[in-house]
Order: sequence, then structure tokens, then C-alpha cells
Amino acid sequence: MATTRRADAVWEGELTSGKGQVSSGSSGLFRDLPVSWSARTEAPGGKTSPEELLAAAHASCFAMALSAGLARAGTPPKKLEVSASVTFDKVGDGWKVTKSELTVRGWVPGSDAQKFKAAADAAGQGCPISQALKGNLNVSVNASLAA
Repeated sequence: MATTRRADAVWEGELTSGKGQVSSGSSGLFRDLPVSWSARTEAPGGKTSPEELLAAAHASCFAMALSAGLARAGTPPKKLEVSASVTFDKVGDGWKVTKSELTVRGWVPGSDAQKFKAAADAAGQGCPISQALKGNLNVSVNASLAA
């Protein structure tokens, strides 16, 4: 069954001096998070950005996909700590999201470093957010297994 999620944004003013807010329309879990151009291209200054929200989506999607893959392999994880770093950069005359770097540390009883890395690489290529990004930017995975 297909599901649809919604987020809402309001922007006031021109790009560089304007400001906006983004809210979760489906869950209602966040409301009126401030966004600005400078939060995208300089220091966040207490504001979020589309790239930070994309990083959150990618990290959580990857964590779910890796958890599922490890469980299918008979080594369900005890815990996965995932971080995604999304890069927004000036390319030519415009701006572009250029990469998403996933870093994962896993506590996975019964696994070894090689199997964990293989599962992480597969999740990095196969999670739905990675699939949506495929062909548009570089996705990389750095995986380490905790002792």
C-alpha cells in the first residue's frame, strides 16, 4: 500500500535576505523550523536547511534498510549509530547537492567486519532514499563494527 507524507514551507522575501519556516504536515512532530539561505551556505545559526532535512531522511532510511538486511542474514543488530553528511556546493553558476556520506557504527552479535561492511554497502545502495538520489549525487558508506 502506498503512503504519502507531506511537509509545508513558507518563504518571505528574496533569497539571500529572506526567511522561511518548514513544518511536518503529516506527523505534526515539528512546526515552523526556521530556514534561510545563509543556513544553507554558511553557519546554521540556529536554523535548519533542506540539506540537513535530507541528511536526516537518508540516515534514518539507511538505518532501517541495514537493520533489515542484517536480520535477513541472521545477524540482527543490537544497535546502529548512523550519521549522514549531505554536501551543498556551488557548481558552475549554480548550487547543487553533490554528495551524501553515510557513516555507521554497529553492534551486531554474530557478524564480522567484512559481513557488516557488505551489508552496509548494500543498504547504502538499496535504501529508498539512496535510490531516489541515485544518478544525481555520490552516495558513500563508511562502516565500522563495534567490539
